[in-house]
Amino acid sequence: MINAMNVLKNMRRIALGVFLAAVLAVGTAAAGSAAAGETNLPALSAHYDPIIRNIAARYAGVDTALIHSIITVESAYDRFAVSDKGAQGLMQLTPETAKDYGVKNVFNAWDNIEGGIKYLSDLLKTYPDRLDLVLAAYNAGRSAVAKYNGVPPYPETRDYVEKVTRVKSSLRPLASSGARKTAITSYRDKDGKLRVTNIAPMIDTGSQQALR
Repeated sequence: MINAMNVLKNMRRIALGVFLAAVLAVGTAAAGSAAAGETNLPALSAHYDPIIRNIAARYAGVDTALIHSIITVESAYDRFAVSDKGAQGLMQLTPETAKDYGVKNVFNAWDNIEGGIKYLSDLLKTYPDRLDLVLAAYNAGRSAVAKYNGVPPYPETRDYVEKVTRVKSSLRPLASSGARKTAITSYRDKDGKLRVTNIAPMIDTGSQQALR
């Protein structure tokens, strides 16, 4: 039993390492991402996963893998990231979007993620079954999607849609065959209350297949 547990732990470490390499290859669209943060994506993903799941559970149709993918490409999990266009925080919200969705502090992880998820929830309702348009609107705005009646021909937007889609397709919850044993993670919610969860982080699907 001890050997089996050690093997499982080693498999998880390898899987997270492969995930890191895959995501770093995709890169990030946000300016100002800290280099230190980019080298620690799996740990950061696991750190914010409980907050993402807690908030997403209140909005039907919002996929946690989609949130992780957007944060990966937008800010590489740097909650203090600021782009050259003024987008801020983990989900790179513009000041206008932050105001529209009641975000009081864009650099507070809970506030930023909640605002981003509310925005995505609206976009998913506006463009049902069209993830490409949801992502295009998130990047370039709904007016640009309406103007071109589809994904705008902007290289940045087309590249963004492709990157987020690719990252999303590679993610799934970390799970093991048989009994599931996951690490306990703690975090503080928007009110400062300590929360504890055993929800598994997101990892690269390909790495899991390679380990079988």
